Amino acid sequence: MRIGIIGLGRMGGNIAVRLTRHGHDVVVHDRTAAVTAATVERSEKGRATGVDSVEALVKGLEGDTHRVVWVMLPAGAITEACVKQLGTLLGKGDVIIDGGNSYYKDDVRRAEELAAKGISYVDVGTSGGVWGLERGYCMMYGGPEEAADYIDPILAALAPGKGDVPVTPNRDATNLDPRAEQGYLHCGPSGSGHFVKMIHNGIEYGMMQAFAEGFDIMKSKNSPVLAEGERFDLNMADIAEVWRRGSVVSSWLLDLTAEALAKSGELSEFSGEVADSGEGRWTIEAAIEENVPAPVMTAALFTRFRSRSGNNFAEKILSAQRFGFGGHVEQK
Repeated sequence: MRIGIIGLGRMGGNIAVRLTRHGHDVVVHDRTAAVTAATVERSEKGRATGVDSVEALVKGLEGDTHRVVWVMLPAGAITEACVKQLGTLLGKGDVIIDGGNSYYKDDVRRAEELAAKGISYVDVGTSGGVWGLERGYCMMYGGPEEAADYIDPILAALAPGKGDVPVTPNRDATNLDPRAEQGYLHCGPSGSGHFVKMIHNGIEYGMMQAFAEGFDIMKSKNSPVLAEGERFDLNMADIAEVWRRGSVVSSWLLDLTAEALAKSGELSEFSGEVADSGEGRWTIEAAIEENVPAPVMTAALFTRFRSRSGNNFAEKILSAQRFGFGGHVEQK
């Protein structure tokens, strides 16, 4: 199958390369020509074609039964402009995929506008960060059933597959989607994919914050404010490592924390000023609209705000985790 990909940053470029490794052809474009060239170079020989414009990318898909373009750009105005442009270049039966972190209400609006032209819009919440090239991407997507089925070979190639994850008991029920066990899931109509990914990221905020606070408490156990007999000089790297081995809290986030602490116990290379990319805010907004209490995720979001006006070891843990899974660099 052939697909166009616009935006070849940390994830877009790796998505293109992974698809070529699984026998698919890609037409790729990035606003920086050198990035486009590098992606073609990393791809399987003969399976990637680099172009210098969105128009050339669409032209490069001519002859396909349904032209499919994957947009992997920052959420907001940049993605909005690209989708609008594609809406003027594509036609009936074609498919636009937004694989970024767009706000789900924007997806609902775009899908309605594009449907009037006969263009299908699929929103794909994509998790996997800089590790997706090798591990695969967990994907939650929304859109018309017909379009979702058509792009299934693309999503199946990008997904991690069952791997060595233990089988969940009772997954043979008829109302359960077997694709979920492969690491990708059609969640419902347009907007539902990014909504599920949005909540995923809100949960991520809370999990990261819990680890960060716990390690900060342990690191401070040697504080002079405590009675001398109650002070412990604990090794953060060793604690993170032992928790990885059979602990209830073992997870990829803990793996990343252990890796960062083994490299630099004080995490001095991180500023501790933690950014938020939007999904946490949108999750809290959704909770408010639905009258659903979300105190943990709300507190985690507000802690990130506070980190930018003076920070501590907990925020450095968060920075290390964000760098580990997504390559996010927060300068010291």
